[in-house]
Amino acid sequence: MLYYFDLQLFSEEKTEQPTYKKIKDARDKGQIAQSKDLNGAVSLLTVFVGISVFSGYLIDQILGYFNFTMNLTEDTASLFSGNGINLFLSETIFFILKLSLPLLMIALVSGVVVSYIQVGFLFTTETLKPKFDKINPIKGFKNIFSTRSLVEMVKSILKAVLLLYVSITYVLDHMMELLSTQEIETGQFIHVMWEIIYGIVIRCSIMLFVIALFDFAYKKWKNNKDLMMSKQEIKEEYKQSEGDPQLKSKIKEKQRSLAMSRMMQEVPKADVIITNPTHFAVALRYDSTLGDAPIVTAKGQDLIAQNIKRIATENSVPIVENKPLAQALYKTVDLGSYIPGDLYEAVAEVLAYVYSIKQKK
Repeated sequence: MLYYFDLQLFSEEKTEQPTYKKIKDARDKGQIAQSKDLNGAVSLLTVFVGISVFSGYLIDQILGYFNFTMNLTEDTASLFSGNGINLFLSETIFFILKLSLPLLMIALVSGVVVSYIQVGFLFTTETLKPKFDKINPIKGFKNIFSTRSLVEMVKSILKAVLLLYVSITYVLDHMMELLSTQEIETGQFIHVMWEIIYGIVIRCSIMLFVIALFDFAYKKWKNNKDLMMSKQEIKEEYKQSEGDPQLKSKIKEKQRSLAMSRMMQEVPKADVIITNPTHFAVALRYDSTLGDAPIVTAKGQDLIAQNIKRIATENSVPIVENKPLAQALYKTVDLGSYIPGDLYEAVAEVLAYVYSIKQKK
């Protein structure tokens, strides 16, 4: 006789996709695929777009603060007095807040939105717990030369080269505008310089965003690869979550044994046992205080039927042979249920026969 074994069940090679439980446990521990570069690129892009959108408001605030300082410095004596210094400090702080808060809010909202798109809502304290293996010098030395460090280094070099290329090419394309700034007024000079700086930043932000998308895709693939499982791990996880099949089988067997014991305890209380006579046995009990119809208190087939009849004989419970009725009760009525209406007449005849015998005795 030949026996076949699936040797992959004993293999530690991680060839299976992670289960939902494995992904959820890793997520609860903070092991997720997230690109911080994507947050930074989107925040930088939205901030400079916000500067362009709110440029009128920002220019008004700058001009207002400039006029305030000009008026305040005209009177040197009042400037260095107590009230003058307090006024200058309060207005300066207020100016900085009015200038920076809108841009900070834009950066904050964009960062939260991008983080939510990447990982959804996640709150965990696992990443805040101290891990002493991180200060292990041997492990730290290995991390320096790990694949992850190599990828990060290549990514940093690539970003620097691309950003430098985008900036230089843009400046060269607008070199004539830069050379012409020597002959224009201050206001026009500021406008030209802002347009060039804005163009450089927007193009660099878009470049960073594209790189970050590839970075996010890589980290998602890497995270999924790290969570891959072997067949043995899936089997062990199933045992832990669903229970050991052998243990579950023993529990079910014990439950059946207890149910059988409780059922057999109801046989002596029955009014009659209806049999096949050898294959089926159904115990009926009628109590007008419990209901209007008899109840099936025990039923069984073959060996269980023989045990029901044995217990009935030991306790002087009448046994009536009625093949069609015994089969119908066994197949259509659940344990502990009332008999259906279409069997009332047949059961009533049996009970009337049993009661007549009891009266004679």
